[in-house]
Amino acid sequence: MKIISWNVNGIRACYKKNLLDFLSHENPDVFCVQETKAHIDQVEIGARTLMRKYSYWSSATKKGYSGVATFVNNEPPRVELGMGIPEYDSEGRIVITDHGEFDLYNIYFPNGGSGDVRHHFKQKFLKDLNVHLKEKLDKGRQLVVVGDYNVAHEAIDVHDPIRLSKVSGFFPEERAWFDSFLDLGFIDTFRYFKPRETNRYSWWDYRTLSRLSNRGWRIDHICISKGLEKYLSSADILDQVEGSDHCPVVATLDL
Repeated sequence: MKIISWNVNGIRACYKKNLLDFLSHENPDVFCVQETKAHIDQVEIGARTLMRKYSYWSSATKKGYSGVATFVNNEPPRVELGMGIPEYDSEGRIVITDHGEFDLYNIYFPNGGSGDVRHHFKQKFLKDLNVHLKEKLDKGRQLVVVGDYNVAHEAIDVHDPIRLSKVSGFFPEERAWFDSFLDLGFIDTFRYFKPRETNRYSWWDYRTLSRLSNRGWRIDHICISKGLEKYLSSADILDQVEGSDHCPVVATLDL
């Protein structure tokens, strides 16, 4: 099973930048997007399903903001839009799909960079998410958590770790959260195969044209619970793919 996750920074804009060509080439079994910035009835017909049989959208109450969508060919037996906490679900942050052997969480984590209010909102989200995921793991469920985490974990995951330690997304408490998340029983699939590889990023600031000099952050992740480790066959960052300020990330499970 090939899983691709991509923050498309507006699905309508990305759709016009050869998104279907990318999908035809990669042909993922599950395609998860974040920051759709749209409700399904606002997008072109072709963008509603992206050549897949089924699509599941969680959109923010506020138009043009946030939003995630999961596209699959096999209908999941269970789909949940959100995790049952209205303050997060109203922002269209999570789609959960049941794939038999595991539940897949497609998440657009909050960005805490606009001030104290959103910083505290993000920190609360991170803590509440860990509580939610731990409950699922304690019940024996295997999980895949994909998306734009808006958190870089290690110093090698950002281009300037000293300066960026004072920037949202790489605060010490956010890196500590990532430690606690992995301690729940998760594996960072990219680091599983490339534990010390440097200069591999998934997001670059448009405003400073940082992609040209590869001054980026690795904040888009596919993490799996340890019970799925035996099925994990590959993971990578598709950092040559354009169309957004993020690039796609991919992992394959041989189920």
